[in-house]
Amino acid sequence: MNRKQIKEQAARYTKFVEWSGEDQCFIGRCPGLFGGGVHGNDEARVYQELCETVEEWIELLHKDGMALPEPLAGKEFSGKFVLRVEPALHRRLAAKALAAGESLNTYCVKALCKA
Repeated sequence: MNRKQIKEQAARYTKFVEWSGEDQCFIGRCPGLFGGGVHGNDEARVYQELCETVEEWIELLHKDGMALPEPLAGKEFSGKFVLRVEPALHRRLAAKALAAGESLNTYCVKALCKA
C-alpha cells in the first residue's frame, strides 16, 4: 500500500478532538480504528498527530496482513435501535411525551438530538 492509498484509507475513519477537563488537555481519538488516543495543549496539533497516528495504524495493519475495520462512513444504518431502560424511566418519558403532545419516539429523538 503506497502513501496515497494509506491517506485515502485514513480519510474514511471518524476522528475527533475534544477538551478533557479531567486531563486538562485536548484528546484526539479514532474509535473505529484503535483505542486510546493522542493528547496535547494545542487542538490543531493534536488533530495533526491523530491523523498521522491513524495512517501509521493503517500501515501497520496492512503490513501485518490484518484486515482494516470497516470505517463508520461506510456502514449502513437503519435508523432504528433498541434501548433498554428501567420501567420507571420508561413511564416518566411516556408521560413527558404525552404532556408535550408527541409520540414517545418523537420525544426521545428530540431529547437525543439535544445531547
